[in-house]
Amino acid sequence: MQANEVFVGVDVAKDTLVSCTWGAPQRQLVPNEERAIKEWLKTLLPRAVVGMESTGRYHQELARLAHQAGLRVYVLNAKDVYFYAKALGARGKTDPGDAQVIARYVAEHHGSLHAWAPGTATQLRVQELLQRRARIAVCRASVRQALTGLDELAPAVLQLEQQFEQLLRRIDREVQALVASESQLSQGSAMLQSICGIGPQSAALLAALLSRIEFANADALVAYSGLDPRPCDSGTKSGRRRLSKRGSPNLRRQLYLAAMAATRSKAMGSIYQAIKAKGFKSTQALVILARKLLRIVWAVWKSGKPFDPTRLQPAA
Repeated sequence: MQANEVFVGVDVAKDTLVSCTWGAPQRQLVPNEERAIKEWLKTLLPRAVVGMESTGRYHQELARLAHQAGLRVYVLNAKDVYFYAKALGARGKTDPGDAQVIARYVAEHHGSLHAWAPGTATQLRVQELLQRRARIAVCRASVRQALTGLDELAPAVLQLEQQFEQLLRRIDREVQALVASESQLSQGSAMLQSICGIGPQSAALLAALLSRIEFANADALVAYSGLDPRPCDSGTKSGRRRLSKRGSPNLRRQLYLAAMAATRSKAMGSIYQAIKAKGFKSTQALVILARKLLRIVWAVWKSGKPFDPTRLQPAA
């Protein structure tokens, strides 16, 4: 901790921000809008460190403006803060209480955290559009299921399906236009599509991520995605491994879909079958394959060379 650092925790909601400073009883309510946030940031000390939970998109304006103001910013995983509060013995949940927990968490753990850094407008827009696309696809599936068997509504259902399809195609065109507008995204996306199972959507999402964050190694990327298996061992007992699921659900979903597509290729199909032959169920095998795909993605991105499927084949 550097001298005179002040740790500010902010509980973020759609319309309001509640801030607390670690070690001080005061709390402040700020509207979650640009002008109000800028005015509030001016009241903070130059060495203030601002922490907040990731809330989808409601925290993004605060993070951007605080970084713009020259402050160090940490965007925290909500699960980490939740379990930290439990460990502290928190017996209730309030917005000021959450802000105080966030401030304390950052004060105690900032040495092991990575400060938040903004991406380019194009990178952020690509990620946002793909997140919205994923939500629309889920809604489409729900609507389709809800209308199953209603033959008398078949014409209206068909029209709705066509509208969904038009909307998704429009988003895809917008994403590809954004990718084409930046050389790093364009070249990276094209290179990643050389990997079995990685299509335009997955490539765009991964290129936007990898061009924004420099991961130290493949393990760091896998951990970021939440596809890393979490041990649960005690003494001589080896518990069941479960995914940490600490990263973006949309990233995990996209990689799972990529793994499903990869099973239809010669290179990845044999690997998938080999995994299943070890006794893993189909879903487990797809998760393992998705994790392998992510490691290949990192290697291709770092090398700057297209994927060579012959490297997956065992030596003769």
